[in-house]
Amino acid sequence: MPRIGVRATPFRNWLAAAALLAAVASPAAQAQVVVVANGSPITAYDIEQRTKLIESSERKRPTRQEIIQQLIDDRLKVAKAKEYGLEVTDAQVDQAFNSMATGQHITPQQFAQFLQHGGISPDTVKARIRAEITWGQLVRGKFASSLQIGEADVAKELGARGESADTVGYNYTLYPVIVVVPSGSDAGTVESKRREAEQLRSRFVNCKQGLEFARALRDVAVRTQITRSTGDLPQALRELLGSMEIGRLTSPEVTAEGIQMFAVCDKRASKGDSPAETQLRNTLFAKRYERESTRYLEELRKAAMIEYKDAKDAKAK
Repeated sequence: MPRIGVRATPFRNWLAAAALLAAVASPAAQAQVVVVANGSPITAYDIEQRTKLIESSERKRPTRQEIIQQLIDDRLKVAKAKEYGLEVTDAQVDQAFNSMATGQHITPQQFAQFLQHGGISPDTVKARIRAEITWGQLVRGKFASSLQIGEADVAKELGARGESADTVGYNYTLYPVIVVVPSGSDAGTVESKRREAEQLRSRFVNCKQGLEFARALRDVAVRTQITRSTGDLPQALRELLGSMEIGRLTSPEVTAEGIQMFAVCDKRASKGDSPAETQLRNTLFAKRYERESTRYLEELRKAAMIEYKDAKDAKAK
């Protein structure tokens, strides 16, 4: 999801703040061109809209020049990407917009209505989304080789930190085993089913016989095999599986389906990164991406043809 800040603020508070910023400018003022970036006009309406978005979503008051620069950057990013044949489709933008709504636990239609109620056009948000997705594709494509993080990079960084990838990575073969609890069951029934799960767990000593036994039981479901790597697991789950004996069931947990356990049926050293290496690789990539992105954007700014229509804006840049 593009980083435009909406997801970081509780939506009700975000909306309330936006509503306070919903001052309406005259049509003539809105259509006024303030600056032209490589032939692409930026109007007073664009500035007004982006200002409301930043103020309401990021809880800060940007300067006029900061907003203008941000809009100029967006124009430059999209224009440069088009030169390389990169164009983000409306469907991609809508998908990202919908994901933002989902993250706020509302529908896309409700999200659009809330934005409009706060004086912010959904198109303002979508324009920001388009620029961020486009720029990400461009930077990753143009600097693909320099963004690659090799084994030597990881080892060098670990050495510089005086650390080592002391946690070996593993691939686990798991089978979800569920003791089904009828929907709407009372606490007594749930506790009874938990005891059944504990009894099954105590009798489960290997996967071959244990899974056959579980499948034969009433109200017990054995799901399809899954494989998980420690590099992709949260710390708590890594520690749990790391302490498990092969051929046993994990402790029962209450879920929407019932009382769930996992049969740990295989554990093999992974050829991929350990959890520590995976985290470090992601950190190194983020740093390199930020460095290349910043440097490249500065190049675009220096080469851009920027025409300010108001002398005050030109002096403030």
